[in-house]
Amino acid sequence: MNTSELDRITIERVKAGENSAFKQLIDRHKDDAFSLACSVVKDRALAEDILQEVFIKVFDKLSSFKNQSSFSTWLYRIVVNKCYNELRRVKKLRREEVEISSDHENAAELVNQNDLKAVINYALDQMKPDEALILRLFYLSELKIDEVEEITGFTKSKVKVTLHRARKSLAEILKSRLGKEIEDL
Repeated sequence: MNTSELDRITIERVKAGENSAFKQLIDRHKDDAFSLACSVVKDRALAEDILQEVFIKVFDKLSSFKNQSSFSTWLYRIVVNKCYNELRRVKKLRREEVEISSDHENAAELVNQNDLKAVINYALDQMKPDEALILRLFYLSELKIDEVEEITGFTKSKVKVTLHRARKSLAEILKSRLGKEIEDL
């Protein structure tokens, strides 16, 4: 049984009054939703706050979910909208920059320590929110262009153009931080 089918069954259980089943939905999607929120707002604490509000909203609105799209698509759309609303509301976000030295010796050490994930997250934090969002949805969440379009509200052409620009931006950031080490990856 795939995730969409599990979600559909779990949602029916919640709609039937089995509120404890909602925890299963949260557990199934919280990591991807958190990663998505972090990529947009660039602040872990704010992303956590946003997710709490999103999951409350999802619980309240779950009865109106009509299965016209997958639950994950619906959820990610709510996460993205809430993140953008927060970005508009907050003038200056608290940012905790990951300290990564640009000298090649430290970059090689970082990669050798299997901390590539931290480097990628650092790079995503340096990118424009739209670009980081598209990369996370397309590559990390493995969504199709149509699903990314539905979640973001962007046109298909904007998704494709942003994805192209995001790839270039990611490569430039990684090259500037890792230099020759990026070629070994």
